[in-house]
Amino acid sequence: MFDSIGWGEIAVLALAALFIFGPERLPDLAKEAASGLKRIRSAVTGVREQVNESLGDEFSDLRDLDLRKYHPRTFIRTQLLGDEEDGPARPTGATGATAATVVAAQVRDRAVPPPFDIDAT
Repeated sequence: MFDSIGWGEIAVLALAALFIFGPERLPDLAKEAASGLKRIRSAVTGVREQVNESLGDEFSDLRDLDLRKYHPRTFIRTQLLGDEEDGPARPTGATGATAATVVAAQVRDRAVPPPFDIDAT
């Protein structure tokens, strides 16, 4: 969530908090923030337990559901490359350019890491 915040930004935020709230109030504010985070975590844990109890054994498949495989990038990669056992995925109703892209993606050497566009992520 806060992957883009570095030490420089944290230092700026700490200095801003120091100037805004003053050195006397900062320890109390930190304690209140910590207790607020604990309450949020306990509430999330409680909600998770209630959902698990209400689902019962009938929906045990949902507990083991891995939502990461439904990430758009992973889903598209799976659909384009298909499973190795099933053979290559064939596009239905695809144009020539799309079909060529799919074929090029399937021919790629598995030992070579895929191209990574840092601007696209």
